[in-house]
Amino acid sequence: MNQHPGAPFPDLPATLACDGRTVAHYGYAPGADGRPRLHPVTTLGGTAVTEDRPADHLHHLGVSVAVPDVAGYNFWGGRTFVRGKGPTALDNHGVQRHLARPQRSPNGFTQELGWEAAGVELLREHRTLSATRTSAASWELDFSFVLTNTGGEELSLGSPATNGRPGAGYGGFFWRAPKEAAPPTVFSATGEGESEVHGRTADWLALSGAGWTLVFVGATARTRRDPWFVRTSAYPGVGSSLAAHERLPVPAGSSVVRRIITVVVDGRPDRETAARYAREAVAR
Repeated sequence: MNQHPGAPFPDLPATLACDGRTVAHYGYAPGADGRPRLHPVTTLGGTAVTEDRPADHLHHLGVSVAVPDVAGYNFWGGRTFVRGKGPTALDNHGVQRHLARPQRSPNGFTQELGWEAAGVELLREHRTLSATRTSAASWELDFSFVLTNTGGEELSLGSPATNGRPGAGYGGFFWRAPKEAAPPTVFSATGEGESEVHGRTADWLALSGAGWTLVFVGATARTRRDPWFVRTSAYPGVGSSLAAHERLPVPAGSSVVRRIITVVVDGRPDRETAARYAREAVAR
């Protein structure tokens, strides 16, 4: 079942819940840069931990999968970084189309998406989302995706960094957090602060705001090899980068598989507690 991007999904589960408590809404963001995303996402205590279409970046959409360069097409939104020119408005935007009726599981669902540009499907995505309560103050969002090259030729995924903009290796899973009066803090097992964690690999990464914390965990060995993209001062956002330093080739018929578990916490746990959350998420 193909639907125009931006059209409602009448058969799409609208929420994720933990023990009957809604913790996330899932839908298709409207507008030219719309794509399926989770927003709002909240802690068990009801604190919102996502932002959708903020004034600073209208194409930041809650929790989603977005890639700024798929064989030259923009599946991120906004302007495209062009080597030698910088951010440039181009007519090169792709869309993520809803293809099939989602399959519901006890605590989540799966979805099939076609990544299309210029009338051609470049990638087919199989996406799985689930929510599990893990304590009185925390729950886990398990988000996995498989991007398969359905064409007959190899394509590659890129980023502004691979196109000449240092440090801008974003693209893949991305979580836009809410902008508050003070920037959030960020830390991993070995570093603290944006400059110490951005562009580096880490088994887990914690972002803490006003009474909330997100512990991002690479749930597979391959996912853990992707560097983290981190912003706290300009805006609060965390992503797992598919093409941080060099383009990622995807041969015809092959797939890119990633899985990120995010522990959504009421409060601001210390490093030791965040590490425990991460260990338990992977072991569960």
